[in-house]
Amino acid sequence: MTSSRRLTNRTYTFVLAFLLALPMASQAASDEDFAAMRAQMKALSERLDRLETENRELAAANAEMVKANQQTAVAVAEVSEQAEAVAVEVQKQAEATDWTDTIRWKGDFRYRYETFDIEGKPDRNRNRIRARAHLVADVTPTVEVGLGMASGGEDPVSSNQTLGGGGSSKGLNLDLAYFDWDGIANTHVRGGKFKNYLIDSGRNALLWDSDWRPEGIGFSWASDLFFVNGLGTWIESDSKKEQSFAYATQAGISMNIGDDVKLVAGVGYYVFDTKGLHSFFGDEDDFFGNSFDPDTLTYLYDYEEIELFAGMNFSVFNHPLLVYGTYVENQAADDDNTAWSYGFKYGKTSKLHDWDIGYMYKHLEADAALGLLVDSDFGGGGTDAKGHVFKGSYGLAKNLAAKFTYFINDAGIKSGDPIDFRRMQLDLSFKYK
Repeated sequence: MTSSRRLTNRTYTFVLAFLLALPMASQAASDEDFAAMRAQMKALSERLDRLETENRELAAANAEMVKANQQTAVAVAEVSEQAEAVAVEVQKQAEATDWTDTIRWKGDFRYRYETFDIEGKPDRNRNRIRARAHLVADVTPTVEVGLGMASGGEDPVSSNQTLGGGGSSKGLNLDLAYFDWDGIANTHVRGGKFKNYLIDSGRNALLWDSDWRPEGIGFSWASDLFFVNGLGTWIESDSKKEQSFAYATQAGISMNIGDDVKLVAGVGYYVFDTKGLHSFFGDEDDFFGNSFDPDTLTYLYDYEEIELFAGMNFSVFNHPLLVYGTYVENQAADDDNTAWSYGFKYGKTSKLHDWDIGYMYKHLEADAALGLLVDSDFGGGGTDAKGHVFKGSYGLAKNLAAKFTYFINDAGIKSGDPIDFRRMQLDLSFKYK
């Protein structure tokens, strides 16, 4: 509006000056010049009127624009508030469901039918199950905590549960309870009761059954070429009883040779302080093949085991082949103190129509290893046995396989007159995760 007033005032001033100058112009100019001048003044006046009109229209449009901008700002503020409210709600929902992203389940189930043909004993057959469930939580980006339950009793090397008892309820026990920290590159530190991560070449179970869960603390480190494993585990931790702490170390190489061959080889050193101590599990005379004093019912030896192991993976006719071997000697015993194993596995079962076959020979003298922890199936469990193991499996679906294992063993080899031991296992094995 101010600019419109200024324009009008200038118009009036110009017209007044023109009128004052008109008499003098009339005297000096001709009628024709005067008419031309009047026409120009009229055109100028009309142009000024148009400009004034346009100016008023622009002012009105500007006012409307200001009003529209104010309304837009109010609308944007309202949308912003709504968006902020939605973001807060989404965050609340995300926080409420975060735990599902950090917790996961995995486990397995196995149904087994097995038969026994043991010299001097009646033939036997039975049905067994093994069920395991494992809950894993990522507490921090570098800390995993696990809790696992398993069927069976308190046996440290078996989670099998024999069916029967009129359909009675079966036992469920703590199988895993641990933390796993990997805050250093290529390194894991574990504590509690956890899966045995020590390398078992070919899974031969010469020194420990696959169901054994160490209880203590340990670490593992691996690079592209080398690995080191360390473990400290309690065999008995209660000072009211006979405490026994075991140490285990492994070191070796894991390397590719060419494009299709991988070699894993190393040495292990394990110390179990048992001499003069009583049985840790089972009846008071249960030493699982190890030598003991029949009067005091205590171990005769410690178990200071040195192990050499190697395994090589490569491909034959487009199927993986693993060949492996292990040798063990107990430095704390003078006799019956060596063990060895060798074998192969050809193929791999992980999905429908996959298959594998395998063979293993084991010779495990009475005091080569701590019998409490070795394979619970070979020779009836414990040490002091030798013989053959044949295996095979076939994939019925992803994570579902039928398996076959047959043991031809001699048990009680220390006596010089071992007994024939035959055992067949037929399994349906399911996995989930």
